[in-house]
Amino acid sequence: MKLKALVGNGRKIGLFTLPFLIVGFPLNIMFPEFFFVSGASGLLFWISVFFLVIGIINWIWTVVLILTKIPKKLLITTGPYAIIKHPLYVGVALLVLPWAGFMFNTWLGIVFGIVVYIGSKIFSPEEEKFLSRIFGIEWENYSKKVKFPWI
Repeated sequence: MKLKALVGNGRKIGLFTLPFLIVGFPLNIMFPEFFFVSGASGLLFWISVFFLVIGIINWIWTVVLILTKIPKKLLITTGPYAIIKHPLYVGVALLVLPWAGFMFNTWLGIVFGIVVYIGSKIFSPEEEKFLSRIFGIEWENYSKKVKFPWI
């Protein structure tokens, strides 16, 4: 199985996000007071830990599914994929980046998460067309069954 099939549109989403990272990190270092959020203590810390743990579990779970199912040319429809079509992208965008940002006392994670989410919404339709061509009726049935296809 080619690496491109395993990565999907992650490369394109990463390239879409790169300019925001290139600008955001230096600005965060130069003007930390502008980006500061008191997230490393108190309630926000524990909320961040909770969502970050869920996000990391989701990330590991989806990566394991990708690495075990894609090389066998199997459509993934279980685990996080039973809930949303692109759990790796959405999980990183909504569960990992924003909450990791709070752990590092910056709201920049929210910006990066939003950008990753927008990138996934832009590039996912192309990936879905590819999956539809490969899996046909199996993809159509999965698309109808997934709990939150619009996320």
